[in-house]
Amino acid sequence: MGKTLVQKIFDSHLVDEPFENTFVLKLDRVFCHEITTPFAILDLKERNLDSVFDNTKIKAVIDHVTPAKDSKTANQGKTLRDWSREKGIEFFDIGRNGVCHAIFPEKGFVRPGFTVIMGDSHTCTYGAFGAFACGVGTTDLEVGIHKGICAFKKPQTIKIELNGKLKNGVFAKDVILYVISKLGVNGATNCVIEFCGPIVDSFSMESRLTICNMAVEAGATCGICQCDMTTVEYLWPFIKEEFSSKEDALKDYSKWNSDQDCEYEKVFNFDLSNLSPMVTFNYKPDCVKTVSELEGTKIDQVYIGSCTNGRIEDLRVAAKVVKGRKISPDVRAILSPATFKVYSDALEEGLIQIFYAVRENKPFIINVYRCVHREQVERYLKPLTDNLLMGVVEEESAGMTVREEDKAFIAKVYSYIFVGLMLDWIKDDMKEEPEQLVGRLALVIQGTFANALERFRIDKTLS
Repeated sequence: MGKTLVQKIFDSHLVDEPFENTFVLKLDRVFCHEITTPFAILDLKERNLDSVFDNTKIKAVIDHVTPAKDSKTANQGKTLRDWSREKGIEFFDIGRNGVCHAIFPEKGFVRPGFTVIMGDSHTCTYGAFGAFACGVGTTDLEVGIHKGICAFKKPQTIKIELNGKLKNGVFAKDVILYVISKLGVNGATNCVIEFCGPIVDSFSMESRLTICNMAVEAGATCGICQCDMTTVEYLWPFIKEEFSSKEDALKDYSKWNSDQDCEYEKVFNFDLSNLSPMVTFNYKPDCVKTVSELEGTKIDQVYIGSCTNGRIEDLRVAAKVVKGRKISPDVRAILSPATFKVYSDALEEGLIQIFYAVRENKPFIINVYRCVHREQVERYLKPLTDNLLMGVVEEESAGMTVREEDKAFIAKVYSYIFVGLMLDWIKDDMKEEPEQLVGRLALVIQGTFANALERFRIDKTLS
């Protein structure tokens, strides 16, 4: 009987099996950011266990609160900064930092077959490279930092085959929202979701990172994609000294891919040829509707960014849509490139200028390379009381509490631009993709969605 990708990684990294169905694995990477890691650092110091297993395998970044908003967050950053310097850990400080799940892939820190942990639920992002990656709590993070190991239950693998060809204007965020709507928020609990099929094969690494990032919203431990030439091409600048050719790299990395005769816990086949742009319409990521179903709902603010929609391909799509058009004066727009490289590339390509030009008196707010977290909530989201927020952040925005009676819309770049931003874009201006966009044009002209679900509020008790 063949093995799944995850089974192969578990077998190759197994250190111990102290209890039934408890597997201690050797770690290839431990990633750290300023929200969860300082607690682990301080506890290790208090226990006189302040050593690291391998400083070359640990990476750290200031991600969520950059720059610090108060003394508390400044101390969190200082703890991580001082520790990184002391231990010789590569540290991406303010000025060269970014969203962790964007900058670590961008730097080539993950390889097929790796094991990766981080104190962050969206660590599952790195499964896009054919790695086993998952978020952990403080205790497991401490053990990982100190000993380079972590204990896991061996997860079953759910295979999701994505077939067909996506229509114009439909992207990875639509795909994963659709998948979550079918599985439910608990549909993949304690499982790994293995994404495959023609649509995944056609995806860029950025798109694969997006679908793997949000696997956790269906309860999955990790989202994973098998290695192919797209993987190798993305990693080639970092691995070219290790292999004589890209073909040799692919041959080596392909050993991790699931065998044809392996067994899966479940198998789902989805034909997405007729998939439409999707948004969530509630406080749960499996509450999903098409954009056209929400025609008429008023939008007050939009946000492009986070670890699922702040990469250069997202900015290119958004810029293509807004170029030469205007934002409604009643809509606040925020753009947050995920890393300095993304911001630099966007500047070089002229994208930033496009975002600044879309409205004379009030262009996009450019909020560079950070995740949506406490500091952003304080600065941008708390004032939204009694308003509706439209954004492209991942569902589980840490640091935000959404009350059950309140509502938020989560989409991806292409969808929400049409539903909320360009209220003065008339039908005669449309030159591309008429079949896909005419249905959404009414949303743009009216500037409101029909079926509004009240409002979005941020819990005022946030720290």
